[in-house]
Amino acid sequence: MAGERIAKHEQGGAAAPDGTGGRPPAVRIEGLWKRFGEQTAVHGIDLTLPAGHFIGLVGPNGAGKTTTLSMVTGLLRPDSGVVEIGGHDVWRDPVGVKSRIGVLPEGLRLFERLSGRELLGYTGRLRGLPGDEVDKRADQLLDVLDLSGSQHKLVVDYSTGMRKKIGLAAALLHNPEVLFLDEPFEGVDPVSVQTIRGVLERYTSSGATVIFSSHVMELVESLCDWVAVMAAGRIRAQGPLAEVRGAAPSLQKAFLELVGAGARGAGQNLDWLGGGAR
Repeated sequence: MAGERIAKHEQGGAAAPDGTGGRPPAVRIEGLWKRFGEQTAVHGIDLTLPAGHFIGLVGPNGAGKTTTLSMVTGLLRPDSGVVEIGGHDVWRDPVGVKSRIGVLPEGLRLFERLSGRELLGYTGRLRGLPGDEVDKRADQLLDVLDLSGSQHKLVVDYSTGMRKKIGLAAALLHNPEVLFLDEPFEGVDPVSVQTIRGVLERYTSSGATVIFSSHVMELVESLCDWVAVMAAGRIRAQGPLAEVRGAAPSLQKAFLELVGAGARGAGQNLDWLGGGAR
């Protein structure tokens, strides 16, 4: 049951994963805290995510997912705690870590007065890749992500799905070891979702790691083999998808039990709603 999975996590449970094939974990978090004034967004979490997996960080809105990913990727300094990516400390070796990761943040900000092609060219050269290699990889990414026909359009004129795809291309261009995606499918049309899924599945099949946050359980269940559940700034469960789901018929059901959503009555005080009454 959900309570047993929570207790297992809080008491330590099974030994934390050490990565895959002797590799260090993709991410190791220990005692991570973040406060904004009197509000505590992240409550001293411990989390170990194994390398070479498709990992979902799931939770309701306001759970602390974006704050956690921002600290893990070096975009937001924690109040205290340790974050390592591939065995490298994010805050002691920020340049080394950022060369190993790709990030597609929520609220994606791009250089909108560049074309898609120019954005990739700029990003690749900023990463120190040779110009010829940047152009070759850009051609391939634009083709696979179905953006070749729009490569010379300004990014400001891109749709939401196109912006997510060009942002993903920029995050993948330097072939990172770990890719972090914050709500990558939010507001994206079904065709673009399928395209992005195909690219990510191909990426992880090569041994790389994808870590993405979402509150859409059906999507996480169809993509991920490892899950961490977060609520109110705390990790409620973590482990292989089947272990976290337990005996529940779906991840959605397990998730609702873990975050305590069933304790609130749905509309129990809205007896005036419906029926045409005024």
